[in-house]
Amino acid sequence: MDGYPIGAGVELPALGLGTYPMRDEQATTAVAGALRLGYRLVDTAASYGNEEAVGRGIAAAGLPRAEVFVTTKLRGADHGYQETLAAFEASRLRLGLDYLDLYLIHWPLPRIDRYVESWRAMITLRGDGLVRAIGVSNFTPAQLDRLIDETGEVPAVNQIELHPYFPQEPLRTANAARGIRTESWSPLARSSDLLREPVVASAASRHGVTPAQVVLRWHVQLGAVPIPKSASPQRQAENLDVFSFELDQQEMAAISGLERGRQGGDPEVHEEF
Repeated sequence: MDGYPIGAGVELPALGLGTYPMRDEQATTAVAGALRLGYRLVDTAASYGNEEAVGRGIAAAGLPRAEVFVTTKLRGADHGYQETLAAFEASRLRLGLDYLDLYLIHWPLPRIDRYVESWRAMITLRGDGLVRAIGVSNFTPAQLDRLIDETGEVPAVNQIELHPYFPQEPLRTANAARGIRTESWSPLARSSDLLREPVVASAASRHGVTPAQVVLRWHVQLGAVPIPKSASPQRQAENLDVFSFELDQQEMAAISGLERGRQGGDPEVHEEF
C-alpha cells in the first residue's frame, strides 16, 4: 500500500483503520487484528475514550514501532497553549507510546477561538520530536488560512467528513491548493443506503468487489485517505483490498453525483468537549 508524503520523512498510509466508537476489548482486538492484516494507519482521538484500548491493540500486534502510523486528536476542552501540551502528553501516555505520528485539532470551535493557541503548541510538540506531523480536522478554508497566516505553518492534514453523499469538492480543492492532504472520516457514510445505491452496486458487480470496496476506492482515486471503522476481520480485510482495481471516470462521476449533504457537525458551529 502506497502513501503520501506529509512532511520531512513522514509518509501517511493511503488507507487506515478508524476506531470510533469502539471501546475496551473490542477496540484492542480490532486494532491488533487490523495491524496483523496489513493496516499501518490507526486513527483515534481523546474524545473517543479508547486511547488506552487502542494502545493495547498496537502493542499486542507486535510490530516494530516505526511500521505503525498512529493518529490522535485534541479534544475541545483542551484548547489553549499549555492545555494542548498537557493533553498531548496524557494522550501519549494512554497510548503507551514514546511519540505520535500525527496530532490533529479535532474541531476548530470558533466560538471558543483558541485554536491558533493550540496550533502553536502543536508546532512546539513537533519541534520537540514528540510528534512527527501535525494537522487539523473539520477546518474550513478560512480557518486553515488563519492558522497559516498567524503562524506560517501549514497543517499536514485536514481530516473531514467525506463520502459520496458529501463529496466536499470545494474543501478538497482548498486543501490541495494549500498543500494539505485530505483524510476522510465516515468514508462509508452513516447510512447503509449508500452501499445499496444502484451506481455503487453496479460498479461493484462490474469489478467483482463489494459496494464498500467501490466507495473506498472512490476515496483513494480522489487522493483522499479513508479511515473506515470495522471490528470484523472479514470486513477489515475487504476494506484494505481496494488497490487492485480502478474505477473509470464515468463511475467516479456517478458516485460523486450522489451528493445529499452533511451528516455530521458543521465546523462553523459544532462544539466538541
